[in-house]
Amino acid sequence: MDKEKLELIVFDIVNSAGTAKGLAYEALGEAEKGNYEEAEKLLKEADKSLLAAHNIQTEIIQAETSGDNMEVSVLFVHAQDHLMTAVEAKSLIECMIKMYRRIENLEKK
Repeated sequence: MDKEKLELIVFDIVNSAGTAKGLAYEALGEAEKGNYEEAEKLLKEADKSLLAAHNIQTEIIQAETSGDNMEVSVLFVHAQDHLMTAVEAKSLIECMIKMYRRIENLEKK
């Protein structure tokens, strides 16, 4: 895989992961205000961005299994790090939103 294509892949992963992470934090903010429906919409948008990044990863894996090996660079590792932290942030934020709902329900009792 040539350097230019690798740079585009890195940019796409970082962009998709950053978008997903930002949307997840927006969802958390909406949940803090009690806007759970909006929070769920934002989480679904985050899922779309994470899926886009996952699809890029799948392309890389398929290319490598076909013999088109890619040079692992610091930039690529950085992109993977962005993706992993976005996945983890979204997962944790989903748990936090569930807790907000539970707390709100308990406060209403």
